[in-house]
Amino acid sequence: MSDARTGALSRPAELADLSAIRDIYNHYVRTSTVTFDEEETKLAFWEHKHELLASTGLPFLVAEDDAGVVLGFAYAQHWRAKSAYRFSAENTIYLSPDAAGRGLGKALLEALLDASAAAGLHELIAVIEPTAAAASIALHRRCGFVDAGHLKGVGVKFGRTLDVLFLQRSL
Repeated sequence: MSDARTGALSRPAELADLSAIRDIYNHYVRTSTVTFDEEETKLAFWEHKHELLASTGLPFLVAEDDAGVVLGFAYAQHWRAKSAYRFSAENTIYLSPDAAGRGLGKALLEALLDASAAAGLHELIAVIEPTAAAASIALHRRCGFVDAGHLKGVGVKFGRTLDVLFLQRSL
């Protein structure tokens, strides 16, 4: 799906996209607390994630520019493994650092919301570290997510104790 405002196209992720996805994600692993991962991910991790999401029918999207350069990605993965949670998923969205501030995050999140509803999900949950991701919190709220909880001191990265904020949206 093309977004005239951003000039980007969002589409399902393909195997050929996974190196770019890994690179975008690993930037945040190295430089930020928006992810609690402390070790860079390998391509095999993303291959497994792609296979898992495809096998469960959950969306894994990329946003790319006119030249086919991956600018960001988003996916929904089941919230918990227990079967009663099967209609709830955690959403993830990351943009290439040079793609931020152009409305691409909103376009990608809106595409993910649509794809998640089409996949039969009822609830999406965003888990966000509040000190590093104010823009992500604002984006999720603009897209209809509401505050659903705040856990204090549950993570430690770069020697800092970190909280997580939960936001939720019904589809």
